[in-house]
Amino acid sequence: MSVQLKTTTTVATSRSFKEDRIWLNGKEEDITHPRLQSCLREIRRLARKRHNDGDATSTELTGLSQKVHICSVNNFPTAAGLASSAAGFACLVYSLAQSFGVEGELSGVARQGSGSACRSMYGGFVQWIMGNQEDGKDSLAQQVEPESHWPELRILVLVANAERKPVGSTSGMQTSVQTSCLLKHRAESVVPHRMEEMIKAVRGRDFPAFAELTMKDSNQFHATCLDTYPPIFYLNRVSQQVIHLVHRYNRHYGETRVAYSFDAGPNAVIFTLQQHVPEFVHFIQHFFPPETNGEDFIKGLPVKRAAVSEQLKQSVGLEPMPKGINYIISTKAGPGPRVVKDPSLHLLSPDGFPKL
Repeated sequence: MSVQLKTTTTVATSRSFKEDRIWLNGKEEDITHPRLQSCLREIRRLARKRHNDGDATSTELTGLSQKVHICSVNNFPTAAGLASSAAGFACLVYSLAQSFGVEGELSGVARQGSGSACRSMYGGFVQWIMGNQEDGKDSLAQQVEPESHWPELRILVLVANAERKPVGSTSGMQTSVQTSCLLKHRAESVVPHRMEEMIKAVRGRDFPAFAELTMKDSNQFHATCLDTYPPIFYLNRVSQQVIHLVHRYNRHYGETRVAYSFDAGPNAVIFTLQQHVPEFVHFIQHFFPPETNGEDFIKGLPVKRAAVSEQLKQSVGLEPMPKGINYIISTKAGPGPRVVKDPSLHLLSPDGFPKL
């Protein structure tokens, strides 16, 4: 997680709770959702195993027989293709594990909530290993490098649409698995070699190689969505404009300075190096003139002011698209889940219900 895009989760157990309950972004949600139940069931199973092995403390044993209240808040758009479910389930599993005294490898538990959540259990650069076992128990996450490995790397999230997407990531992927021939080819013939190349690029801090792999993989993912039957359209007109802008920006400079990636949604995740952030942010601001300027448009890590040359604007040769981007989040790779010590930041009050 990074401070600019994070999920905060508080878990409490009490004998006074009548049932398990969960609140997300201020609204109570259905805790009987199968993916939530999978995570709760597995953490409780691991806690019972720890008890049977004689490793649990008396407090943890008491909590095992009690109901749980969970409160979780994202500080970025939810279900909009920005990995809110990955951050949410990673934070949920980590918090439950802390509460029930469960230790060790947890990415396999988080994966039961959201596939990508297994990667969010670690900070920095993380790979998701497919595994070979039928039951999927060896399909786990592994950190490639910590968040401190590439300090110059910056991430810009261009929020084009913060609304809930019409096709969820899980249901979309299930349809793709059933109907897309390209997905099978991608999984068997493209991804294994591309992963090796990506790890090499990250470890060598080779931005041009990293950028090209990132963009090609994003493009092929969305080609797979189009190859799905019926097809899935996550990108919109603004997304396509961002893609054109990135390629024309790089062409103008004769080198790859910026890369894009789109998950299951229209919002672009831009990768670049620190020295290029000011110009590229104002370049985006020129081609997507916002309704409001300044602080409301650029959130997160501070971005210095920079001029965009007329030569660059003319070289790109595209018409501005007013209000196409709602705002930009300036951030970088962050750590995995960690305990928040400050009680004032806890989301549940002493009675176990969300603070108003």
